[in-house]
Amino acid sequence: MTNSNPSPRKPSEKVSHAIHRTGKRIALTGGSGRVGTALRRILTEKVAAIKIVDTADPGPLAANETWDQVDISEGEALAACLTDVDAIVHLAGYPNERGIEDILRVNVLGTHNVLDAARRNGIDRVVFGSSNHAVGFYPRETRVSDADPMRPDTLYGLSKCWGELEAGLYFDKFGIRTLNIRIGNAGDRPTDARALRIWVSPRDLAQLVLIGLEHPDITCTTVFGVSQVEAGWLDNSTAAALGYIPADSAQSLAGPDNAQERPSPLPHIAEFFQGGRFCVIDHDGTLRGRLR
Repeated sequence: MTNSNPSPRKPSEKVSHAIHRTGKRIALTGGSGRVGTALRRILTEKVAAIKIVDTADPGPLAANETWDQVDISEGEALAACLTDVDAIVHLAGYPNERGIEDILRVNVLGTHNVLDAARRNGIDRVVFGSSNHAVGFYPRETRVSDADPMRPDTLYGLSKCWGELEAGLYFDKFGIRTLNIRIGNAGDRPTDARALRIWVSPRDLAQLVLIGLEHPDITCTTVFGVSQVEAGWLDNSTAAALGYIPADSAQSLAGPDNAQERPSPLPHIAEFFQGGRFCVIDHDGTLRGRLR
């Protein structure tokens, strides 16, 4: 498959600095969701304003937050609501496996609409909430970097590959800079053995978002959204070169549930590949290998 982050687009390792806040007004698609809500609690104090773009009610708003009830699959409505923001953080979409019609309408077309709304409104920064499932069919013994070919484990993961690739197209054609964050297991703490290897805290994810909004070396750049993990599967040296220093440790928050993985009908598949139970969905049960 095509590399989502070709070597000419890799950031310069000479520029590495922490970014603590931005004066930008951002749109946050999917801001009413679980990850978006956790991220908002941190970003409200680090950005000028947040416009939540979501079909669901986000609940109580901070003083610098507003809500536009817009479906990202409606391109004209989306473009119209983004006329007064400086950047977009795109988290909206189905967060798990669905039928192809839903994946195409929301995750694929919705992401296209976000990028095109940025183009139409002169917005030159996007942070795209991609997923570890874009590379979920790598064996766990393989340490994966952003330079390795995509290996999605589901139609959901495939939709994230589309988003990363289209972000590259929009940089090459229109100069829109995107940080693709392949989010691992996002939450307050890791909840099983697999999560322990790819967990990311809200404040570490917020740190990556701020890098995406402000770092001068972003072109179409891909990083992994993971905190400090031991024996992790993902090489996040590109994020480190951008100044990312995780503040939270998965091991420090691990509990007894982290000793085991969640049950799966095909454990020889789920526990061999990085995507875990996502790899099992519709799988025929035969363990296969292939050249990288």
